[in-house]
Amino acid sequence: MDGLTTLLGEYNVLDAFWMTIKLAIAGAIGALIIGTVIAVLRVSPVGVLRGVAVAYVTLIRNTPLTLIVFFCAFGLLQVLSLNLTDPKSPTSVIDNNFRWGVVALAVYHASFVAEAIRSGINTVPKGQAEAARAIGLGFGATITSIILPQAFRGAIAPLGNTMIALTKNTTVVATVGVGEAAYMMRQMLEFDISQLYWIFFIIAAGFVILTLPMGILFTWLSRRLVVQR
Repeated sequence: MDGLTTLLGEYNVLDAFWMTIKLAIAGAIGALIIGTVIAVLRVSPVGVLRGVAVAYVTLIRNTPLTLIVFFCAFGLLQVLSLNLTDPKSPTSVIDNNFRWGVVALAVYHASFVAEAIRSGINTVPKGQAEAARAIGLGFGATITSIILPQAFRGAIAPLGNTMIALTKNTTVVATVGVGEAAYMMRQMLEFDISQLYWIFFIIAAGFVILTLPMGILFTWLSRRLVVQR
């Protein structure tokens, strides 16, 4: 226990996991927005839009997250100088890495969100869309008012799985210097390798504490909000 106490005293574990939480929340919001748009395009009556959505899902889902993170942090930020914060700010490097990390997480997981929502759309009876068209509703109104509300309820479980995966995948952002849990673990291993088992225990316990309640919550929501057919 002395090793555990020493590590918790020397390293700011709470700040590191707070950064992980911020990455997860921001990335999840971005992924939900992008994924919803892609899911709508997947069922669009316009063939070109469907093709764009299919290409996005196929390309992004089969590209390693690490590659997307490096492309955002080094390709867009370093090479093309696309800053997401004031370059003159004293924290511009840290802020840019964080924000581009969020973009990478959102873009990558949006492909999984889109497929989850599309699976929810497929659970909605076709008769409801036909009834909406019969009363004069267009595609946009039918999707937003009738289909998507039911699709989200039907997709709660896979969306929950995606959120849990996103939370664990925030560790990839440590490769570009964002000070979250995995970045802190690397520092621990560098300076306190003798406490190897306690280091892994701290990080593993932290992620269990973050993800286990999410799994319980989304399981409860999927049962509570299920659409009765």
